Amino acid sequence: MIGITPLAAEKARKMMLDNNLSPESSNGIRIGVKSGGCSGLNYVLDIVDSPSDNDRVFERNGVKVYCDPRSYLYLNGTEIDFEDSVMGGGFKFNNPNARRSCGCGTSFAV
Repeated sequence: MIGITPLAAEKARKMMLDNNLSPESSNGIRIGVKSGGCSGLNYVLDIVDSPSDNDRVFERNGVKVYCDPRSYLYLNGTEIDFEDSVMGGGFKFNNPNARRSCGCGTSFAV
């Protein structure tokens, strides 16, 4: 399972509406990983129209979350949160599978 906090869901819904997408339809956010970053893997988060074939689909706090099967191996149990701070806000990933993370929180290693 991949979760999303109420605050992160609120921010995701606002992003969808700002891009003329409706959170009530099949629009949602896609979370994934790609190689790179200072720790080996980078988190990726995008707003999408619909899930891709074979995506894992979750709905939490009124937002659909999509994840491809390969990324899900690294992200199972992750909770997406949102932090709003002077030093750098944005979506944050609380990933129980990460053995180490970089200081900026955008990359990790398993």
